[in-house]
Amino acid sequence: MLAGIKQTGLKLPRQYPEKWVVDCKAVGSWQKALVYLGRYLYRGVLPEKNIVSNRDGNVTFRYQNNETRKMETRTLSGVAFLRLILQHILPKGYRRARNFGFLHPNSKLIPLVQLIKRVVLPPPQSHPVIRCKCCGRVMKIVRTRIKTFTHRLRILASNREMAT
Repeated sequence: MLAGIKQTGLKLPRQYPEKWVVDCKAVGSWQKALVYLGRYLYRGVLPEKNIVSNRDGNVTFRYQNNETRKMETRTLSGVAFLRLILQHILPKGYRRARNFGFLHPNSKLIPLVQLIKRVVLPPPQSHPVIRCKCCGRVMKIVRTRIKTFTHRLRILASNREMAT
């Protein structure tokens, strides 16, 4: 798995070790394994009510097709079904993005954004046209400068010098 992650160009956080030690133990029947994995699927990919049957090592489940938006059924072997479900379990330390930050269901930012979208702002006012004194063409404003108090004093001083 680590080789596949590196091959795709993804990087793991620094705290993840280079080598993983996998401690696999027999859990007895498949029912205990399913209960154990079910704890990790809180509000997960497939609600329990959508698992139609589990017979002869095959699992039949119902899901919504993203393209047609219709409910469909699919039958997979138990191993293929578990592989499909395990793809949606995040590694330790990761968080689901849709439940984090402003996307969290308790976020107060979403109603504020929805309110801002409803507010109709008036169109921006255009600047008056400034024409060149020499040729009469329209001048383009490149930069504006806020005149400070000291700038005004300098202008007044230069005007006094010219007058004398």
